[in-house]
Amino acid sequence: MRIIKGPIEKEERLNPFPWYKKMRQESPVFFNEAQVTWDIFTYDEAIKILRDHDTFSSVRRPEEMEKSSILSMDRPRHTELRGIISRAFTPKAISDLEPRIQEIASELLDSVENQHQMDIVKDLAYPLPVIIIAELLGVPSEDREQFKRWSDLLVEGPRDMNPETIQRLKQRKLQGRMELEEYFAGVIEQRRKEPREDLISALIAAEINGCHLTVQEIINFSILLLAAGNETTTNLITNACRCFLEHPAALNEIQQDFRLIPPALEEVLRYYSPVQATSRIVKQDTEFAGRLLQAGEQVNVWIGSANRDERVFADPEQFDIHRTPHQHLAFGKGIHFCIGAHLARLEAKIAFEALFERFAEFQLVPCELEPIISGFVYGLKALPVEMSKR
Repeated sequence: MRIIKGPIEKEERLNPFPWYKKMRQESPVFFNEAQVTWDIFTYDEAIKILRDHDTFSSVRRPEEMEKSSILSMDRPRHTELRGIISRAFTPKAISDLEPRIQEIASELLDSVENQHQMDIVKDLAYPLPVIIIAELLGVPSEDREQFKRWSDLLVEGPRDMNPETIQRLKQRKLQGRMELEEYFAGVIEQRRKEPREDLISALIAAEINGCHLTVQEIINFSILLLAAGNETTTNLITNACRCFLEHPAALNEIQQDFRLIPPALEEVLRYYSPVQATSRIVKQDTEFAGRLLQAGEQVNVWIGSANRDERVFADPEQFDIHRTPHQHLAFGKGIHFCIGAHLARLEAKIAFEALFERFAEFQLVPCELEPIISGFVYGLKALPVEMSKR
């Protein structure tokens, strides 16, 4: 996770938290000359940036606006598009998905029940949100594996800061993006002819001030939902299982009382945030925390560090499932607060209810954990566990 010139060590990706602590203490607002970016490590400063949309823009480059999702938009267009999309993510709409999520979780565990061993990522944390997102969008089940490959590529980061490595990754991402756009363009064309009860059909029919969304806008949102709705929930479930295995007393307590699953997940979101950083662009020269930030400069907000800020969280390095209140920034803040937060929480809650109802004991299979290669997403490539049935 650390931004450096040379190779990024696996240990730093698995455990960036000592570096965060060092930066909070020594350089909470740091100008990274190598990357020509500002890095923000403290909670209060993170909040100010995420809430100040007039000074810190989500728009990366004006020339890329056509292919931007709502994640990379400012008001008023962001407000207009989010208003349409949020209809699919109301509390009632998400609650209506609960029986289907339970059904999928049960089917996934059926396939590993008699094996006494499973990979939490491959067998549960990845397929559950992918199936839900695919069904919401209305894409065929046979395309889910391709969805996963595209999704992984969208969030992949460089293994090192070698310019050639970065350039090759950019080319792969561009190719993946082109493939995704072509795929969703085909789905949109099909839905125009034969509308269904899915999100893409709803987006086609939606209007803003009497105007329909463009094909590109529908594609952009579909890609965002694929990446954000899949990867982050996969990593929430994976990181939660890792937390519970690392803290057996908490695991035992949760297994005795399933009502502790939701607060435990909130602590996971703080402790092992699926998204460790987000960025903004300075709109105009501004003074911030005693430093002069110039228009056009990028600001990286290290959510993973802010969530362990000692000034906000007592004993922040302690995993505490009884911690209150839950004021973490895992889902962001302000107008870009994660639109799918309720769905991610529900999927993770159901996943662990299904796991704990069926299996009594869990133990990590001895292995070397491999982190996801990403500059902002935090998770594992695999998490093999042994379990015994109740």
